[in-house]
Amino acid sequence: MLSTQPPPTDEYPSAYADYVGRVPGGIDVVEVLARQLEETSGRLAGLPEARGGFRYAPGKWSVKDVVGHLSDVERIMVYRALRFARGDAAPLAGFDEDAYVPEAGADTRSLANLIGEWVAVREASLAFFRGLPPEAWARRGVANGNPVSVRALAYVVAGHEHHHLEVLRTRYRLWD
Repeated sequence: MLSTQPPPTDEYPSAYADYVGRVPGGIDVVEVLARQLEETSGRLAGLPEARGGFRYAPGKWSVKDVVGHLSDVERIMVYRALRFARGDAAPLAGFDEDAYVPEAGADTRSLANLIGEWVAVREASLAFFRGLPPEAWARRGVANGNPVSVRALAYVVAGHEHHHLEVLRTRYRLWD
């Protein structure tokens, strides 16, 4: 099954290599996404609301910004996967995450609300990936000028979440 084999490097742009590399091989990426849903929502839900506005340095994103960013990027990556899985050959535009974060207004929302949104986004992503026919995982399209496969996008979603949880742990010092 393609969802259990990490994508080869010709299935994604080099900018995604770190994210793809964070997902263990030999494990179904859908199971990784499901496990992240439980683990990440639990970790985030354990944070006090007062920590939501914390920034580890001036000009850096708040904890709330990071959680909102996780939802935004997952939506975009899964939208790309949807288009490509359905055989849509139209190239898709890129996006500027640094421009999205201030426009999202995450700091005006409660941390619990942002976590609830991320959970809903992840549940929708899981429903999508679980429903893919086997042949759809290998389909490719072009996003931000780069070819990418549906399989690679699933790995990017999982690896992106892992990356930001690590940032929250190390730079924000939220967990041991």
